[in-house]
Amino acid sequence: MRIHVVDAFTDRPFAGNPAAVCLLPDGGWPDDAWMLQIAAEMNQSETAFALPLSTAEADWAIRWFTPRYESRLCGHATLATAHVLRAERGLVGTVRFMSQQHGVLVARADQEGSITLDFPAIPSTTVPEPRGLSEVLGVAPEATFRSEGLDDLLTVLPNEATVRAATPDLDAVAALTHREGLRGVIITAPAATGLGYDFVSRFFAPARGIPEDPVTGSAHTELAPYWSMRFGRNELTGLQVSARTGVVRTAVHGDRVHLTGKAVTVLDGTLHVYQGLGARS
Repeated sequence: MRIHVVDAFTDRPFAGNPAAVCLLPDGGWPDDAWMLQIAAEMNQSETAFALPLSTAEADWAIRWFTPRYESRLCGHATLATAHVLRAERGLVGTVRFMSQQHGVLVARADQEGSITLDFPAIPSTTVPEPRGLSEVLGVAPEATFRSEGLDDLLTVLPNEATVRAATPDLDAVAALTHREGLRGVIITAPAATGLGYDFVSRFFAPARGIPEDPVTGSAHTELAPYWSMRFGRNELTGLQVSARTGVVRTAVHGDRVHLTGKAVTVLDGTLHVYQGLGARS
């Protein structure tokens, strides 16, 4: 069985967000514990498992695992999976992924190497600043929102420089997210002018085994509606200013959001551990 590591939302290796991708053989899902062990072994922020389907609704089923948990939604690993299908199966055009919690997710690959994901737009609701957040982040937010589908805390800071300079206490972030029932904390701000992108962000989910995620596609399903409403434009470009950085082009279409980026394969290997495939469902 082939396994790949793909840097997503970048056009160069060792940037963007690495995801492991495992294309499973025909049959049911392997045992959940086996997939979690593979994700822990790969030790990427997410490992995607794709199962071929032969239904009218979708071409592949997809699930995502961090080293500790199964995820509800993951953008960069879905983009990475579409990239692998393009390289391995010659995909140019549309592939439909059936997810367990968000229905069919569509990826469209163009001739130039860009892939556009069609994901649900995740609305956010204004909430009071959680107790201790300013101390955890080391900066007072201008506003805080909670996403309705992913349980992230969207935290708006004054400017790009503040987002870049933030050094949150990750142990305290883990405690806060656990206490508040959150997946993670997004910090975001409008971009400095004239740099070719519209907003910046960072994402922290240490309680989920992701101290700081390099580029978070799912977070942009929340960021895109917020910034599009604030700027009055449906099409924007986001820069996630982690150490690796990555670019996500966003377009809001009603209750859907399109996330566009590129990807680069950095590892193509063979997985020799198959025991978990005996318990397929």
